[in-house]
Amino acid sequence: MHELKTYPHYFKQSIDGNKPFEIRLNDRNFQVGDIVILKEWDNIKYSGRELRGVIKYIIDDRFIGIAKGYVAFSLEFYDGGKQ
Repeated sequence: MHELKTYPHYFKQSIDGNKPFEIRLNDRNFQVGDIVILKEWDNIKYSGRELRGVIKYIIDDRFIGIAKGYVAFSLEFYDGGKQ
């Protein structure tokens, strides 16, 4: 399970269904099937809002265009992911 800070703009886009993916430093060894909890963060504090999902697909830095050490992964949110 991975808890990830997410800025309000990106958090809203995920809730609205416009951003079903994340691009992250792969410092956690993300894997298909992992649970991700996006936690809204304004760079000072958490809002208390969370979005939960499961990683469905990963593209790593072997793919041209993904920076070394980073991954892009798609998320399937649970029941809209809202909590």
